[in-house]
Amino acid sequence: MPNQKHTKHPLKLFALNSNRPLAEKIAAAAGVELSQASIKHFSDGEISITITESIRGADVYLIQSVSDPVNTMLMELLIMVDAARRASAHSITVVIPYYGYSRADRKARSREPITAKLIASMLEADGVDRAVTLDLHAAQLQGFFDIPVDHLEATPLLARYFFEHDLLDNLVVVSPDHAGVSKARRMADLLHAPLAIIDNRDPDKSTTNPEAVIGSVEGENAILVDDIIDTAVRISISAQTLKNAGANDIYAVATHPVFSQDAVKHMTESPLKKVIVTDSIQLPEEKMFDKIEIISVGDLIGRTIRRIYQERSVGKLFLKEERESTKSDPK
Repeated sequence: MPNQKHTKHPLKLFALNSNRPLAEKIAAAAGVELSQASIKHFSDGEISITITESIRGADVYLIQSVSDPVNTMLMELLIMVDAARRASAHSITVVIPYYGYSRADRKARSREPITAKLIASMLEADGVDRAVTLDLHAAQLQGFFDIPVDHLEATPLLARYFFEHDLLDNLVVVSPDHAGVSKARRMADLLHAPLAIIDNRDPDKSTTNPEAVIGSVEGENAILVDDIIDTAVRISISAQTLKNAGANDIYAVATHPVFSQDAVKHMTESPLKKVIVTDSIQLPEEKMFDKIEIISVGDLIGRTIRRIYQERSVGKLFLKEERESTKSDPK
């Protein structure tokens, strides 16, 4: 038989409804245009999806944060996966910047579900071949999948903010409780700063008002580090605790700005000077406020997709991000 030239499977990126602006940044960084699909919601809440171009034999990437409204965004993703599989896609990768239900990662009490595992099982049963996620609530969630998972980290991007704005003097990185120490330590390592911990003995109750701080924060500029800001009650109370302990400027850093209920009000009225988050979740205008700074993860995710598609190392991209984040000279 004559030699047949190998043809690479075409790359197709689709944005669903959760975060179109981020999807456009991801596509630009990946070097492709977003492909077309029709996503409609009927009056009774049912979702209808039609892919309006051929994806036969393509490597398909579906971009969707499982954010508010969480159940609707999750169903959109599951239905889109089914549509892509039935349209003969060569492979299907879900890109989930914010993995909803990730906080339900264990049985904290009797007779509770492990919903994070349920979502992983649903995606796999639906026909997903690979997942790309960003700062899961617990890194162990990767083990809930039996398919490859690329778990990206936003900490170097968030750390870079302090380098670029010349905010490196008298810094201390603070974990709002004992459970978040590993994430705070990662930030402290990148910023070459000491670590402190708010001695919150009951982190599951966001209204707990801790008094003790492990480590020295008096006269320092403090960076509170968390993965999610939801109601912002805990982060606001933590900021007040640091202010009572003598901290100067207080910053909050988090990957996922859920900002539910009165979160904006709590942060606005708190001692926080800035709240630095990523665009993993699209914020409506009413959730924007003067203290907020948004760092895009579009370039990081787009370059990750390009590396996966080209079968190149994603780990080397992590190392590059870390090196760039710790450059002392502002751009």
